[in-house]
Amino acid sequence: MKRIVFFSIPAWGHTNPTVEVVRELVRRGNAVRYYTFAPFREKLEGAGAEVILCDGFLPPAPADLDERMGKDFSLLIKMVTDTTLAMDEKVMGELKLFRPHVIVSDSVCFWGKLFARKLGVPYVCSTTTFAFNQHTAKLMKPKAGEMLYSLLGFPRISRCMARLRRHGYKVEKFLDLIQNDNETDTIVYTSPRFQPMAETFSRRYAFVGPSLPHLPEEEASKSRPLIYISLGTVMFDQPDFFRRCVEGLAGLDADVILSTGREGDFSALPENMKAYPRVDQLEVLRRADLFVTHCGMNSANEAIWFGVPTVLYPQQSEETAVADRMEELGLGVRLKSDAPEAIRGAVETVLREPRYRENTRRLSREFRCLGGAEAAADKIESMAEADETTAL
Repeated sequence: MKRIVFFSIPAWGHTNPTVEVVRELVRRGNAVRYYTFAPFREKLEGAGAEVILCDGFLPPAPADLDERMGKDFSLLIKMVTDTTLAMDEKVMGELKLFRPHVIVSDSVCFWGKLFARKLGVPYVCSTTTFAFNQHTAKLMKPKAGEMLYSLLGFPRISRCMARLRRHGYKVEKFLDLIQNDNETDTIVYTSPRFQPMAETFSRRYAFVGPSLPHLPEEEASKSRPLIYISLGTVMFDQPDFFRRCVEGLAGLDADVILSTGREGDFSALPENMKAYPRVDQLEVLRRADLFVTHCGMNSANEAIWFGVPTVLYPQQSEETAVADRMEELGLGVRLKSDAPEAIRGAVETVLREPRYRENTRRLSREFRCLGGAEAAADKIESMAEADETTAL
């Protein structure tokens, strides 16, 4: 039995791919401890993890967090630094007692990486986005607001690095936190073909494909196409966009499901449309013929897994990189504007032209050969077995 510790940030998109990995590791007889946050407790305990809640260590959220989310990298570094130092004494003490064989931490949950380094424990990076190195960084196309935040944030980032060094963490520059080199053992939940510039990553990167629960493959019978619309779990609060979707798709010979992220946006809808605050996305995608998506990495991977072509509507630079790749591979059509007529035109194009579904299904077959959660568990166990004699 191996002792394995996971760390992640308070975000569904970064937690969900690890749930089935935890389940598989526990099924194999390993002891898994997961440092996480209250909204994720039930799901992770259901997978068999011992859950340790970290909510009390999070710094107060700034009043303008929603505006700066995904734009101001210095804010992320500041919050990570504050969280790391708040957790330091308690969590480091617990880790010394637990004596993990390996620590698995999300690629932007920098405190997990820092704890592993400080303790000298083997570290595996869990990457729920595209893998990030000096080459793929060039694919990120920050918008003007993001560039301004970055320029203004450099002094704050430098102060954060200095604080971490004073507490015994070996970091020279912020790239030490956000970028993994080819010596870092890394799990990436997509395929080499979907990953841009995959040839620049070493064999220590395990491209395992999406980590999803097992679902029945049979399709429910339906008389017309099903269109699914969602902007994910972070920047979903855009009621005007959903209203333009309703206006643009009214009268279309298709059924439409909107996942809006909140209650009460619509008092009345055409009879072929339904709106919910949230849905079981995997269950909907299993039946869908088209997905209007913000191009979050998990949503993109899940659409590809089920062979569902897409209409692409990215909201930030990371999502733009995903949309660019999907467009390059012919998996969908990017919205040129969010006017109702543009939405309808893009939807009709994807439904009408079979190449989008054919390209997506071709990549889906590749995804399904990569191993998913089982392959990720193999990678983690191999790291633990290589360090059976770890002594903290």
